[in-house]
Amino acid sequence: MPSRGPVHPSFTGENPVHRPQDPPAPAIRRRRHLRNTTITLALGAVLFTVGAVGLSPVGSGTPEAPATASPASGQARGIEVMRERVRRLPKDPVSWADLGMALVQQARTTADPAAYDRAETALRRSLTLRPDENLHAEIGMGALAAARHRFQDALTWARKAVTTSPATPASYGVLADALTQLGRYKDAEEAVQKMADLRPDSSSLARASYTFELRGDTGRAEALMERALRAAGTPGERAFALTHLSSLAQESGDPATALRQADAGLAFAPRDPGLLEARAKAHAARGEFRQAVADHTAAVATAPLPQYLLELGELQQSLGHRAEAEGQYAVLRAQETLGRAGGAPADTDAILFEADHGDPVRAVELAEAAVRERPFIAVHDAYAWALHRAGRDEQALAQADRSLALGTRSALFLYHRGAIHQALGDTGAARRDLRRALAIDPSFHPLHAPAARTAVRRIDDTP
Repeated sequence: MPSRGPVHPSFTGENPVHRPQDPPAPAIRRRRHLRNTTITLALGAVLFTVGAVGLSPVGSGTPEAPATASPASGQARGIEVMRERVRRLPKDPVSWADLGMALVQQARTTADPAAYDRAETALRRSLTLRPDENLHAEIGMGALAAARHRFQDALTWARKAVTTSPATPASYGVLADALTQLGRYKDAEEAVQKMADLRPDSSSLARASYTFELRGDTGRAEALMERALRAAGTPGERAFALTHLSSLAQESGDPATALRQADAGLAFAPRDPGLLEARAKAHAARGEFRQAVADHTAAVATAPLPQYLLELGELQQSLGHRAEAEGQYAVLRAQETLGRAGGAPADTDAILFEADHGDPVRAVELAEAAVRERPFIAVHDAYAWALHRAGRDEQALAQADRSLALGTRSALFLYHRGAIHQALGDTGAARRDLRRALAIDPSFHPLHAPAARTAVRRIDDTP
């Protein structure tokens, strides 16, 4: 495992992050949506952008939807309120920026590329009204660029926001997210540290948790996410923290704890798609497949994101429900066609889907384009798998090594590298990676975990 490097004391989870001499940060209210898909969740899908960790533009007065409402219905009501505001105040740049941010979050939830275009129109209207030092619009444009996986643009906007308001934590949140996805991990840690110094709230603690998760220190990641949960001021923030606590438990092979955490969140946010996804994975790991399918289906119905579609399809395929799996894959193909038509680089879900269920050569093409825009560890992993599936294993191994260079504890990444080692005839390295993947999480993937167990048996049975 590579050296962790110097650890910021504030991130250790042993001491509170508190600097009394720091100026108070402006209030940033919560308008909630989860990761992408990231984000992300597999680890690489975890994308902590402005919308992903509950930061919204400074001064937004839109109330959060009740926890029992669906995210889509709450967003629709909030957007209509903001549209009415810009009709009344057409020359107010803050109102236009708030509308733009709300539309970014709607696009994340609905997977509708047109919503991104509407968001950009609103944000650029704000910038026309206030071209310079427009913090709201700069943060919004950074979030929009990140949502579109244009992370160099996100970095540019984040730096503008930091220049406009060096004491606003949200600016450093956008900066940290862009730097992380661009593979500049040390710089990202420094941005998270600055954010936490300004305000050690649920959002900054969640980002600090992710910093340790990337480095493979799941103990500290969990401790910091527990602190994020305690610091949560809204149902949305609590739901976010519980989702990731469930994921951390699941990715450590503890489905019982994962299920408890997901249930705790769903008790007050029963339609939250991230929590439904987390509970589905816990049920599947426990062999409770009917409940897993039901929760995955509910997550897709609420937020038809590629991540959820692929997970449900592969679960159905693992159960022998080929027609149901193909139904999810068809929707995913249609979404990806729309995304590519808009010029957006492929996400890891699209690359892995193409590698496993489509054309591996096309998957390599998508991955090559994606890694140029986003040299993040999850993209290197997807690129490695696409190369392997296309029969280019020596190149695949180099990418797989890069995906694990931080010491990330990812069973999926290790499985991918183990399969590549096996294809190259290095059975010793293959055995190590495959066994470690299964030790981390025996149910890490509905199709690949059984394949890993079969591969280990075959290697062990080989004289």
